Amino acid sequence: MNLKRVVVTGLGALTPIGNSVEEYWGNLALGTSGAGPITKFDASKFKTQFACEVKNFQAEDYLDRKEARKMDPFTQYGMITAEQAIQDSKLDLSKIDLDRAGVIWGSGIGGIKTFQEEVDNFVTNDRNPRFNPFFIPKMISDICAGLISIKYGFRGPNFVTVSACASATNALIDAYNYIRLGKADVFISGGSEASVTESGIGGFNAMKALSERNDDPSTASRPFDKERDGFVLGEGGAALILEEYEHAVARGAKIYAEVIGGGMSADAHHMTAPHPEGLGATNVMKYAIEDAEIDPTEIDYINVHGTSTPLGDLSESRAIKKVFGEHAYNLNISSTKSMTGHLLGAAGAIEALACIFALEKQMVPPTINHFTDDDEFDPKLNFTFNKAQERKVKTVLSNTFGFGGHNTSIILRKLD
Repeated sequence: MNLKRVVVTGLGALTPIGNSVEEYWGNLALGTSGAGPITKFDASKFKTQFACEVKNFQAEDYLDRKEARKMDPFTQYGMITAEQAIQDSKLDLSKIDLDRAGVIWGSGIGGIKTFQEEVDNFVTNDRNPRFNPFFIPKMISDICAGLISIKYGFRGPNFVTVSACASATNALIDAYNYIRLGKADVFISGGSEASVTESGIGGFNAMKALSERNDDPSTASRPFDKERDGFVLGEGGAALILEEYEHAVARGAKIYAEVIGGGMSADAHHMTAPHPEGLGATNVMKYAIEDAEIDPTEIDYINVHGTSTPLGDLSESRAIKKVFGEHAYNLNISSTKSMTGHLLGAAGAIEALACIFALEKQMVPPTINHFTDDDEFDPKLNFTFNKAQERKVKTVLSNTFGFGGHNTSIILRKLD
């Protein structure tokens, strides 16, 4: 069968370095760190006392007060970014087939704040089961996709993908596949996460996954640096409008990029550690390139998973060299998590926006906070350290990998 073409026609962002796409992109170009001391709770007893929080945010500035109270923050972030993306796309909902419009969202954890608060109330109130009637609807991971579809009347495919930190990229790939198979015309897709909570920080601390650089939070996320000591937890979300190409052209939509390929794989190795030689990462990039039907040399920029963990960064760099060979030295590689922190299940969505930034601005966002070279990394690889670099960018690849060995890669191209 002839596959449909899929394009991106709307964007929304709520991130630690910007509460709109424009602000987010501006700070990507500047290499701004979003990390700072935690303000959401007293973190003085925790090993990690900082995070990349969304700043200057009040849900009531965007949402009806009563409705906002029925939502966990991860849902609030999703609803807000979906609205931004719908507005940006200029979709006239009265003129599209709502039976062929869907929502596929990604979240690795969902309503962890709601769950924590309700269990805490249960325990501190003599285990008296007086639970909030909105406890379950606020907590469940699928509720964001459901509420987005209710708001806009989208009656097509509607679900959430949960694959840890690969969740949002999984969501985008699923939406891409539904459209190119002719089963839908439009999707709101992306991801959101709100895990800067006592249980989120405490849980990741117990795993020794987080940086503990409390004396200097703004430089704590150090992908590919010799002194990297774990990731910085982030929060927020991003939404993209994915649309069938002819459908977009017929209504005169602005087209940001074309989605041309997606890949998925598993490490089948360890609960949390990546395969040391990057086997799953190697496979998933190969699968995405094969799906896009392009040569590896056509990729100009890779937005890497690059979380600032000792094992993860090294295995991903090894995988890049295996997939791209000598072309690896022509690539720009960067980890925007050095600025935003790690948004877990929402990472793939905000990083897809970083890739579109590279296509729009012909500029690669940097990997900030590089101070000390690590001899284990090939010095000929261009990690775009500390400063954005201008270059011709036509095709980009974005990697997101998750606990459990989930790997996803998506490829976007500047439309000819």
